[in-house]
Amino acid sequence: MPGIDEGREFRSLGVAILTLSDTRTEETDTSGATLRDRAVSAGHRVVDKVIVTDDLALVQSQLRSWVERADVNIILTTGGTGVTGRDIAPEAVRSVAEKEIPGFGELFRWLSYEHIGTSTIQSRAMGAVANGTYIFALPGSTGACRDAWDGILIHQLDNRYRPCNFAELIPRLQEQ
Repeated sequence: MPGIDEGREFRSLGVAILTLSDTRTEETDTSGATLRDRAVSAGHRVVDKVIVTDDLALVQSQLRSWVERADVNIILTTGGTGVTGRDIAPEAVRSVAEKEIPGFGELFRWLSYEHIGTSTIQSRAMGAVANGTYIFALPGSTGACRDAWDGILIHQLDNRYRPCNFAELIPRLQEQ
């Protein structure tokens, strides 16, 4: 049965949050705030939080900067996962990623279906690994960020979660 192994000590991870938006400000970024609040409530450290416009070069630059930092284990992006011309989060993540995690997007859309029905098909949410850092690109809606955190990330970023989790793999992500 999946669940938390209370015999293991929790290990806090460094989280960076990137909001992709041409219109949101720190005051109106409810999705970024939701991710920040949930990460902190779970015991993780939010080491940086940035809002950038939907510009591929800017997003790529920010992602590359964070994957080089030793204190960033997880990057959560919000926004830019749709299908319009300005939605470039998956392209930016793929440009820095070494490996994709297809199951993340698949599971996210399955969970999201319960709340928004077939509209979930418009999401290109995804997960990847770059330089030993996990990157999860989430939609820009607060509800979608809640679904991703509460349904997937809270468990997979907790090294005590069994039978397995992303957190415990961090030391081995760069093995050859």
